[in-house]
Amino acid sequence: MRKIIHVDMDAFYASVELRENPSLKGKPVVVAWDSGRSVICAASYEARKYGLRSAMSVAKARILCPQAIYIAPQFPLYRAVSSQIRSVFARYTDLIEPLSLDEAYLDVTANFKNLPSATAVANAIRAEILDVTGLTASAGVAPNKFLAKIASDWRKPNGIFVIPPSRVQAFLLPLPLQKIPGVGKVTLAKFHRLNMFTVNDLLGYSEAELMYHFGRYGRRLYNLARGVDERPVEPNQVAQQVSTETTFEQDIPFGEINQPLILLCERLWGQLVRKKKFGCTVTLKLKTNAFRIITRSKTFSVPLHMPEHLVQAGLSLLERVDDEIKSNKFRLVGVGVSQFVEEEEVGMQLPLL
Repeated sequence: MRKIIHVDMDAFYASVELRENPSLKGKPVVVAWDSGRSVICAASYEARKYGLRSAMSVAKARILCPQAIYIAPQFPLYRAVSSQIRSVFARYTDLIEPLSLDEAYLDVTANFKNLPSATAVANAIRAEILDVTGLTASAGVAPNKFLAKIASDWRKPNGIFVIPPSRVQAFLLPLPLQKIPGVGKVTLAKFHRLNMFTVNDLLGYSEAELMYHFGRYGRRLYNLARGVDERPVEPNQVAQQVSTETTFEQDIPFGEINQPLILLCERLWGQLVRKKKFGCTVTLKLKTNAFRIITRSKTFSVPLHMPEHLVQAGLSLLERVDDEIKSNKFRLVGVGVSQFVEEEEVGMQLPLL
């Protein structure tokens, strides 16, 4: 039985800026390039009260909260603070899987300080982070990564939530399906069409039925509904690509791919912003009803930093599909971004595609 902690800093970029400029405390602070075409990297909790959140366009944020204070991102500073935080982690375990600058999984099944429980380790880490950086962190403690990730968000900010093995099913059964990491608007809408709203509803479906409705993801849903997640904490894992895909309920003609592709691009953009990953290469993936896989890629000189650029790139790749392939029907479409760059380069304007 593993003991996993998911540590997630509270509004990390914004909190660092508030630490650097205490006069801004209590005010709605947004970390973003002050341009209507940019997106929010982070929002303070005061700004979130107005509905502002990461990945939201600055144009929309200005409407919701005209008094918000915008601060351009300082990624070298955030990386320096992130390095301090990871040094704290390393005092307790060497099984550390960073997800971004501000969050990581830790396997503390055994810990260097011989603390009696994972909860004690999590509290010690949070206290040490506060002492070293002046910033607060939230933590989730659970038997696996899936549950720890959910738990870390349960008592934000500056909180800890523990899911012991004996309480896994009691915790999961009433859990709304949108709380499952990776479930976006499209998947949630599909759940609702199937009259599924909580994890308890998932338990009424067999693995085969879930795979019929959700493809390969159905097998994972079957396991997650039972609290099963065998993924180990993997140190030094560097993401080569962030991608998402969808399998259609029925095979569709080429001419109907545009709309689901646009929705996928919008979903992927949210993932990229949350993961703090911005890349130059966009890849389109299609699977025909004969299970033939087609890919098309395009690399730009600067990273994509607005959602419409990703949409335009995806649609332009769709246009590059050969005519003889277009005559097929398609069962799957996917889109991914790779060739990630240093975050501060994202501030460059990308020409229209």
